[in-house]
Amino acid sequence: MKSSSRILLFRRNSLFSGCPLPKSHDFLASNLSNFRINSDHTCKFHSCPLQNLGFRRVIDHTQKFSRVPSPGFGQSRVFSSGSVRRLSVISSVSSDVRSFSTSVETRVNDKNFEKIYVQGGMNVKPLVVERIDIDETIANNEESRIEVDGKIVNGENVKGVDESEVLITKREESEAEKEAWKLLQDSVVMYCGSPIGTMAANDPGDKMPLNYDQVFIRDFVPSALAFLLKGEGEIVRNFLLHTLQLQSWEKTVDCYSPGQGLMPASFKVRTVPLDGNNEAHEEVLDPDFGESAIGRVAPVDSGLWWIILLRAYGKITGDYTLQERVDVQTGIKLILNLCLTDGFDMFPSLLVTDGSCMIDRRMGIHGHPLEIQALFYSALRCSREMLTQNDASMNLVRAINNRLSALSFHIREYYWVDMKKINEIYRYKTEEYSTDATNKFNIYPDQIPSWLMDWVPEEGGYLIGNLQPAHMDFRFFTLGNLWSIISSLGTPKQNQGILDTIQAKWDDLVGHMPLKICYPALEYEEWRIITGSDPKNTPWSYHNGGSWPTLLWQFTLACIKMGRPELARKAVADAEKRLPVDRWPEYYDTRNGRFIGKQSRIFQTWTIAGYLTSKMLLENPEMAALLFWEEDYELLEICVCGLSKTGRKKCSRLAARSQILV
Repeated sequence: MKSSSRILLFRRNSLFSGCPLPKSHDFLASNLSNFRINSDHTCKFHSCPLQNLGFRRVIDHTQKFSRVPSPGFGQSRVFSSGSVRRLSVISSVSSDVRSFSTSVETRVNDKNFEKIYVQGGMNVKPLVVERIDIDETIANNEESRIEVDGKIVNGENVKGVDESEVLITKREESEAEKEAWKLLQDSVVMYCGSPIGTMAANDPGDKMPLNYDQVFIRDFVPSALAFLLKGEGEIVRNFLLHTLQLQSWEKTVDCYSPGQGLMPASFKVRTVPLDGNNEAHEEVLDPDFGESAIGRVAPVDSGLWWIILLRAYGKITGDYTLQERVDVQTGIKLILNLCLTDGFDMFPSLLVTDGSCMIDRRMGIHGHPLEIQALFYSALRCSREMLTQNDASMNLVRAINNRLSALSFHIREYYWVDMKKINEIYRYKTEEYSTDATNKFNIYPDQIPSWLMDWVPEEGGYLIGNLQPAHMDFRFFTLGNLWSIISSLGTPKQNQGILDTIQAKWDDLVGHMPLKICYPALEYEEWRIITGSDPKNTPWSYHNGGSWPTLLWQFTLACIKMGRPELARKAVADAEKRLPVDRWPEYYDTRNGRFIGKQSRIFQTWTIAGYLTSKMLLENPEMAALLFWEEDYELLEICVCGLSKTGRKKCSRLAARSQILV
């Protein structure tokens, strides 16, 4: 591996340009603290794209070296029989284990991990460090993976066995799949000659696209998974790196700047004149951190989705060098720093405002919405896997373990409802002042809505949408419940119970088009008070009980994890009948999802990508195993509450732990 000391600098501008500066400004840097931004030079429109630059991460005495697969890895024999190709993989080596510790100490207030310095303050963007030529990178990646008919078999799938066989069935794509792939390719956004993401919607007849022509972080996730499962990782790598550069942009709304680690909700590629010269142009990225969004709400979920996608990229491609880069490691830490910072809240769940996630309009989810908690838990588990283990990250890893333990207990104990729990709430005593109170949040029994009494099934249950003092939101929020299954935020019994509820209430939660974003809808006076009479979130429309086909891939992933893929196949089959005919709408309206949404965009990219990802996961369930998490039993042993030292009688975690074994 040849060494390199060149540092790629990026122009400081009101808009971001991702092209490198001339080589004449190369200099030697041995420490990140010596990085500088030079604003005297720019890159022209025709500058070389990102994938041709090559990037080398900085390696110092605390950083792990890249994995170098054995040259003998992946000796293979390929046999062809009819429409099935058999690949027999003989593993001559076993790749190293990405080990991490779940041990913790009780010094939970030690926050040294928060001291992340970037010279120059928030105006300085993290710099990308040049590495080896792309050809060498490709060679290394090819040593650690096996590709058959465009499908990548990750080396981790055969780790630890002498011989394994992977059967890949060649199936003729349906007309719906062919159309979906063409539409997905047409939605790709280019930047400096390289693919960088997919626009939210690509309707040629839409004269007022608003921000649907931008690349949204949350919207791109299903597109990224579709490309990764097809063996196309370049666009995902470019997306991860460029959004990382946008992370540390200066963000100001009404003279106030939010945290440095905030990821944008979206970005747009613009072509602008170069320094007032109308003959020369450059491409720049124009991000939106919420300052242009409806309601001016910061996208809390963007950073969480970015971390989740970063892990998925490594798992599917086998390329872990990306997540080990210093700038990427710093990006992870900045996001975690925002999430783990101490505040006034008494709970381990994240406190957010309304409209800070997929439901980005006023819908009464301010507080501790389940969707954010499930994504937060997933991002913490991803980060624990990806963080470089050294003395500098020790405190951060400890904080992650402590938060994972506390959050899982909190959600499992207080968000779960079934017939038994609802009956218990129905008989709650109120105004209890005690450390061992049963009704810890002072929930009044009259809060139980009338619809819930007859709706909750005898078998099964679900995680409620929100929990705050004297308030429980009993609505069923699909994304939060699905990600609780995927991440093992819920217990195994609870996860099965959620799918039991979806199956029992299929007509309500799936209906004619999967899946309801939440159930039931807010109606009448409740709608007027909670949504502010939002004309877009009318009952059974958009976020207020609308049906969103993009949730298919998450439902599929949850069903495969719990061994119930037949539910996902049924939902995909129902969607497949209508989506191509209806031109791939963003969402559907009415109680059973029979009508295309009144303001729904057509040719919505994450609808298309969600369908394709679901199809590929069902055909290759072994790939789904790379994207979900099993129960971490070590977390159940972690307790930092210190009740034994305060004179309190017992820790309630023991009761929650017993549920895992049921």
